[in-house]
Amino acid sequence: MRLPPKVKMVEVGARDGLQNEPESVPTAAKIALIDRLSGAGVRSIEVGSFVSPKWVPQMADTAEVLAGITRRKGVRYSVLTPNKQGFDAAMKADAGEVAIFAAASETFSNKNVNCGIDASLERFHPVVEAAKARGVPVRGYVSCALGCPYEGVIEPEAVADVAGKLFKLGCYEISLGDTIGIGTPAKAQAMVDAVAEAVPVDRLAAHFHDTYGQALANILAVLERGVAVVDSSVAGLGGCPYAKGATGNVASEDVLYMLDGLGITTGVDLGKLAAAGRSICDVLGRPPASKVSRALAARAGR
Repeated sequence: MRLPPKVKMVEVGARDGLQNEPESVPTAAKIALIDRLSGAGVRSIEVGSFVSPKWVPQMADTAEVLAGITRRKGVRYSVLTPNKQGFDAAMKADAGEVAIFAAASETFSNKNVNCGIDASLERFHPVVEAAKARGVPVRGYVSCALGCPYEGVIEPEAVADVAGKLFKLGCYEISLGDTIGIGTPAKAQAMVDAVAEAVPVDRLAAHFHDTYGQALANILAVLERGVAVVDSSVAGLGGCPYAKGATGNVASEDVLYMLDGLGITTGVDLGKLAAAGRSICDVLGRPPASKVSRALAARAGR
């Protein structure tokens, strides 16, 4: 296998992982989680999002979280900003990076942001222009990259079209999300091959959910295609809202264990990462979803 010698791990647990928690997670717990993650060597962390508290109440304290974390040199703290108002709030809170999101499915886009794909992209122009003016990097997300809960199969060309538009808009990196976790390795590779025609592969990231237990296999498959950025969530935080009771985000510990085993450099310490996951799960009152974390705990007699 021809694999990248180094992979950037993007930690999404504090945002994508916690945003659907039914009970309010204390701000102090979020701050402690982020500080533990940066202490473990993670250099790209999603801190939260500046969206309406009406829609995502769990993220209402994002400004307070940004104010409370211990900022480490070389760590980029990112937030989701769906509009110019959110961007302005992110800048006021001194976020280091912003992210925008679109979908490869028209139906999903309409249900998620109340408009079609092209209209959703149009909304992001003011955000990207403002970010360019301030020298703030913008990351782009594409949802439903391997399937949609409403439309089913999504053609790779549709994903490539949206990813290409986000890249031309000014996103430095495009994260390809298997929102409902139905992808398999061959389909993941075919999707990346198509997207690579519109966006250089070194600007692509994998964001694969583990609903059907395929996330690690899919990640390995796209690493073989040259993708060297992987999104994951510590302790497997987060679920899949379209498959009740199913696992959602792939666990960062499981991804790191695989990457370590392949001899791929990440700069992240597995023991410290697992400790960060156990700590936030103690707050949430449940064990980590990560198999590696559970195995480490069992071996240590915890």
